[in-house]
Amino acid sequence: MAENIKIIASNRKASFEYFLMEKFEAGLVLQGSEIKSIRAGQISIQEAYVDVQDGEQAWLMEAHIAPYEQAGKYFNHEPRRKRRLLLHKKQIRELWNNVRIKGMTVVPIRVYLKDGRAKLEIALAKGKKAFDKRATIAKRDEARDKDRAMRVR
Repeated sequence: MAENIKIIASNRKASFEYFLMEKFEAGLVLQGSEIKSIRAGQISIQEAYVDVQDGEQAWLMEAHIAPYEQAGKYFNHEPRRKRRLLLHKKQIRELWNNVRIKGMTVVPIRVYLKDGRAKLEIALAKGKKAFDKRATIAKRDEARDKDRAMRVR
């Protein structure tokens, strides 16, 4: 990573719940108190999802950005408001065409600061079935056991 990137929040459960097909970097339209809260690490994207509306706009829904304490009563933001994502039209159309396919969705992966600006990494994803999740757990356990065996030797 040659760029100046500081990871603020990540959605670790996304790779367990979904097959991540293609990743995109999106900018976020934020208010002043929101970016200050993000810089302080006060963001959660665990329950968040991305909604693509009519192939025109993409929105980050249900992401929780804690209110900024120094902003005061009137200049603060709504913690769970929807936030617009900044993507190229071609990327939005690609997401829209894929989301209309059954089982495909767009999930947020991580929030980071890149050169002082908040960015969101999103991925086109397909939901895993229960047996896929068990296979993922089995692979992880096998790799862990293999690493332990190598350390003992």
